[in-house]
Amino acid sequence: MTYHGGREYLAIPGPSVMPEAVLRAMHRASPNIYEGELIDMVAGIIPDLKRVAGTEHNATIYIGNGHGAWEAALANVVGEGDHVLGLYNGRFGVGWGEMAEGVGVVVEPLDFGMKTPVDGARLEAALRADTSGRIKAVLCTHVDTSTSVKNDISEVRAAIDASGHDALLMVDCIASMGCDRFEMDAWGVDVAVAASQKGLMVPPGLGFVFFSEKAAARRAKMPRVSRYWDWTPRANPEFFYQYFAGTAPTHHLYGLRASLDMLYAEGMEQVWARHEKLAGAIWTACEAWSSGGPLALNVPDPKHRSCAVTALHIGLPHGVNLRQWCEQNAGITLGIGLGMATEEDPKGQGFFRIGHMGHVNAQMVMGTLGSMEAAFAALDVPRGTGALDAAAKELAR
Repeated sequence: MTYHGGREYLAIPGPSVMPEAVLRAMHRASPNIYEGELIDMVAGIIPDLKRVAGTEHNATIYIGNGHGAWEAALANVVGEGDHVLGLYNGRFGVGWGEMAEGVGVVVEPLDFGMKTPVDGARLEAALRADTSGRIKAVLCTHVDTSTSVKNDISEVRAAIDASGHDALLMVDCIASMGCDRFEMDAWGVDVAVAASQKGLMVPPGLGFVFFSEKAAARRAKMPRVSRYWDWTPRANPEFFYQYFAGTAPTHHLYGLRASLDMLYAEGMEQVWARHEKLAGAIWTACEAWSSGGPLALNVPDPKHRSCAVTALHIGLPHGVNLRQWCEQNAGITLGIGLGMATEEDPKGQGFFRIGHMGHVNAQMVMGTLGSMEAAFAALDVPRGTGALDAAAKELAR
């Protein structure tokens, strides 16, 4: 029996659920792109984006997804033959490194596995060994969406400082911004990259790059940067079109204005606290299920888990069957495993992910967990008992 009478729910780690306010803001005729309300609105969006990122420095908007924002950030500070240090604990950290390699940058990887965050001591040692200063930047994901590992960016900054190295700290916040606490200036981040479709609750299509004055100084020394990726005119436009190197992404901007209004009406501290509370309910339920069956949280230590996404392993055939049952019978889509292949599971189909980012609340989380419990029962998957009661108590606590 299937249940198609209600609204389907996308519990994947992006694109996230779009609020009605965002959809209504975007459902409008095209505006004048030369003068008037659009120009005034964007002038207000820029400082509000800076507030989300926790920076008083520079914010730029690109028409593109997170991968485009990766390349935009790289293009302004490193070039062919330059070296960067890639800190890896998941598919997306590796992906940013591959993007750098694609533009001729030499990537030196430091791999921390799929379950644990960056080890500051290893990072410090690697930078101390670079006595010639060949490494121009350190690339790090705040949250790797594939594994749900959350890196302690302040610890990464401390390791760089302790080494005495001058490398830029570049951080991918695509999964975390607007979900997990992130404070660019306080944590000493030089370049931060984000995108619209996760914690910012807007459809895919906008990338954001925030950069410090140190990063701007590095840009000034670059022999060339493509006119499209160059962040200098975008951050300091003489004319409106320079914000976007051409025509503005008009309807995405209206949606972004609505989402920023929602974030500030709630308050960033409350936004972070809400994500933490909802994530805690999910982890509590998953730990109860794990006590009597094959389900396991990918990241053992709660301190190192993201509050935006949870990666889980349940093995084959349960992983595929669980996702299919939930989608076909309960109207809920769980995220696939990405970059989690093993010798026994070469496609990583025994992994799956729950997205709990952006426009999400307690009833959405409990609905997800209840649907999973129904799937476990229907598929006769071994599991511990009391998961839903434990999640409810965590939310009530």
